[in-house]
Amino acid sequence: MIVGLGISALCAFGALIALVGVVAMALPGRPQPWPLHLMRRGAGLTAAAAASIYTLGLFAVLTSEHEFSNGADSVPAPACREGFDPGVVQHLSHHRSSYLPLRFDCVLDDGTVYSSDPAYAWMNWMALLLALSGALLVIGAGYVTELHARKHARCRQGR
Repeated sequence: MIVGLGISALCAFGALIALVGVVAMALPGRPQPWPLHLMRRGAGLTAAAAASIYTLGLFAVLTSEHEFSNGADSVPAPACREGFDPGVVQHLSHHRSSYLPLRFDCVLDDGTVYSSDPAYAWMNWMALLLALSGALLVIGAGYVTELHARKHARCRQGR
């Protein structure tokens, strides 16, 4: 889990650096064409933030899997036992984990499924929304570049 926190912190630090680059676009002396640079820097920011959130959740799932497969008192999975009613815990059958989307679900003997941690839902949604935002910014930057190239081509033909 420490490695996961370190990697997530590194991605968050990258997002912070990208945020400084985005904010710098509001200052005088910004590079031209500034919309293109703003979109590229915004894409970097959203990518780093998405990676940070996803990495944090990924290592949470990996930690839950590791706790299940190692040591005494590892069955049922500790993530499925912590904070839940003992009556529910005694009916645990198994667990299911997934890395895309992030989840560590606990399955009862009657087939009922519950999440071991509701934080996986917001991590999945935030990582998805940030990744999609980054993709849209990259597409937008490509569009701005194409418009800029067409404008210069028309200017050269008009001379």
